[in-house]
Amino acid sequence: MGTIDDYLTDLDPADRETIARVYALARDEVPDAEQGKGYGMPALVHRGKPLLSVMRAKKHIGVYPFSPEAVATVAGLLDGHEGVSVDKGTIRFQPEHPLPDDALRSLVRARRRQIDGD
Repeated sequence: MGTIDDYLTDLDPADRETIARVYALARDEVPDAEQGKGYGMPALVHRGKPLLSVMRAKKHIGVYPFSPEAVATVAGLLDGHEGVSVDKGTIRFQPEHPLPDDALRSLVRARRRQIDGD
């Protein structure tokens, strides 16, 4: 079991399903990503660098790609999407309003490109 699996185990079932979906899409985009940590949070790690973390907060689920630039690349795809807010380095949403697949995939691809370019 890895850090993400451990984290998911303790979540409410609805949150677990929502967060697991985001991680599954990320793994589709970056199949060699491994479970690890980024800034102390459970995260997918690519080439030794944090790729993406998804965490339950009190009032939302947060997606953290460890990159304000990656968030900026998908902000337009999230405009007008109910229950979503975008901030520097973070995308927040509600489980009843999941993020669109195309936006998640674009976010992960943007972060992967940054890591691979280093």
